Amino acid sequence: MTNNDGRSVGRRTVLKGAGIAGLAGLAGCVGTGDPEPTETTQSSGGSTDSSGSTATPQSRLAGSAEVWGWDVAARAMDLLDEPYEEANGGDVSINQIGRADLKDKFKSTLLSGSGAPAASMMESVDAASWVNTGGLRDISGWLEEAGIKGDFVEGKWGPLEKDGGTYALPWDIGPVGTFYRRDVLNEYDIDVDSVETWDQYIEEGKKLPDGQYLLNLPSNDYDGLWRMMLRQIGGQPFTANGDVNVASDKSLQVARILKRIRDSGIANDLASWSSGWFTAFGDGTTASLTAGAWMEGTLKAELGDTSGQWGVFKPPAVESGGSRATNWGGSNLTIPAQVSDEKARRAWDYMAYALGREESQLTMYREYGLFPALETTYDAEAYDDPHEFLDGQPAGRMFAEIAPEIEPYRYTIDTPEVTQAINTHFRDMMAGDKTPKEAVDAAAQQVADRTDRDLA
Repeated sequence: MTNNDGRSVGRRTVLKGAGIAGLAGLAGCVGTGDPEPTETTQSSGGSTDSSGSTATPQSRLAGSAEVWGWDVAARAMDLLDEPYEEANGGDVSINQIGRADLKDKFKSTLLSGSGAPAASMMESVDAASWVNTGGLRDISGWLEEAGIKGDFVEGKWGPLEKDGGTYALPWDIGPVGTFYRRDVLNEYDIDVDSVETWDQYIEEGKKLPDGQYLLNLPSNDYDGLWRMMLRQIGGQPFTANGDVNVASDKSLQVARILKRIRDSGIANDLASWSSGWFTAFGDGTTASLTAGAWMEGTLKAELGDTSGQWGVFKPPAVESGGSRATNWGGSNLTIPAQVSDEKARRAWDYMAYALGREESQLTMYREYGLFPALETTYDAEAYDDPHEFLDGQPAGRMFAEIAPEIEPYRYTIDTPEVTQAINTHFRDMMAGDKTPKEAVDAAAQQVADRTDRDLA
């Protein structure tokens, strides 16, 4: 999930209530009566405390806990207010913070050892580096007791694990679609059903008049587009033995497509998540964007007056006959090691309720398009429901079909270095100062220099 970095901080207190019920088989904790004002009790074992030991019966849950999130993810957590109130004791505050601000602030708390919330969102792209700080709590004991690990998409766990520990619970994944303004594309006779490849989509975009753009190539997010296409064709930024693979033939293939999009004149360069970016989608001067399934929720929340004017189709293939399945984004909830055992138990209790239950995940999906990492939901009828925002299109089934076809991707503690290098050198490429080959070579060398890894 991604968000407008400039969103102001908001806070809403959620999840107040009385005795927990019905969660024993899920989270391994059952209330034993009315909670005290600041703490409640937990009647079954299986949870791990800060020392790694198993919690004893009557382990206590804090009466309150704070969870950090951004954009529609924070709003989605708010949807679970009343259901959680009825099932669980305690008071969980959802603190909505801009995406970039949250990332900076949360990582600072991990490094300093103080000031962290009881739980926070963590994008999978950041997970390996955040886990490597040593500042996150191992939840493997709780996870084993709950018996839900096998219910999630297997590919989500890699960056969340280290040395036998598990440091976050998966939330959503981002099977990719190309969202488009039906009204604009219909006006200029652009038929998305006839589009198979990016080159075909580029040609269709040339039908638009001056000042009208088919796509957006934001200079602050070249890495996201590159990663999305690279994953689509089975590419990896690092080899299995850890060498830097950013200059691979597949990476170069993606760079050349992105440069063709820029040179064709069909894309503007508005910064993603800026007010101008949303305005352009709202008035149709940017007619489409390729993003994770979660983008529907963001568009619906920010541009509600355009409901019914949107559609979505599988992302164009990099080459004819190629895969049209890939992923962009996806988040998790994690607990800092610095918080008290009582706060951590309350956070886990909430996480298991919100992310480990099909009903909760489908509620967040229906309202905000957050596509569950909880694989047991994939046969749900909810994916066949028409989406009013998408003119009645049952987009969920398309995403449910894409999800199992997504290639795995190798995130490491040095993924942030790849992000920085791609953005830096692709800006030069887009400006005409580097060829695509020079850009990927320079990016690979920068990553190797900064990480002491060998080039593949």
